[in-house]
Amino acid sequence: MRSYGITDVGRVRSINQDFVFASDRPVGKLPNLFVVADGMGGHKAGERASSYAVEVFLDNVRKEREKNPIKVIRRSIEKANTKVFEEAKTQERYRGMGTTLVAATVLKDTLYVANVGDSRLYLISGGIRQVTRDHSLVEEMIRAGGLTREEARVHPDKNVITRAVGVEERIAIDFFDLSVKQGDKILLCTDGLSNMLTDEQICQIVQGESSLQSAGEKLVKAANQNGGRDNITVLLAEMRTDEVEKC
Repeated sequence: MRSYGITDVGRVRSINQDFVFASDRPVGKLPNLFVVADGMGGHKAGERASSYAVEVFLDNVRKEREKNPIKVIRRSIEKANTKVFEEAKTQERYRGMGTTLVAATVLKDTLYVANVGDSRLYLISGGIRQVTRDHSLVEEMIRAGGLTREEARVHPDKNVITRAVGVEERIAIDFFDLSVKQGDKILLCTDGLSNMLTDEQICQIVQGESSLQSAGEKLVKAANQNGGRDNITVLLAEMRTDEVEKC
């Protein structure tokens, strides 16, 4: 596999509360690992939540003896949730902090994904497909039939999420697995990208660039040109048959 990650503060925020991690090489028992988190909270609390959650998550992944990727990722997110929840009680400035988290690993020809919150993972294979489901107020309204996708993009409550790492003592995590093949690309991103660009625009940019780096940089540039109202994080990874078979 090969990957490229980039994070940008955007044009409005003064602090970047996003965090990105990418490894094409093994992390613990996982053959590769890709993580994006988007923190929330008061001044610098969101920044602390996202970085600390990923730090704890990675530390637990490295310590796990379990080989099942879903079990490894589940335990590591649960550990991160516990630690962030406890940290939030240690200082008043951290009270109520939390973070989204989307994580993925590819084992042989299967992509395993976990998410909490509204940071997303897309599969780009000819077209574009959103694999994760947002844990957000507007997503619940869409499922209930009270809102269209187009209306959700401009809804005043589009940033209200219904699940986050570290906010409650227990956490519910969504898991997905799907087959991947040579040339497929996966995109992990925060809502600073997905709120600024449509899925079709994202797909056109990724498919139109010759490298993951140029695609990632162009996605960030386009999000900023469209307003850059939030931190923007993009993590792209591409499947390569020779490497997938070795996993």
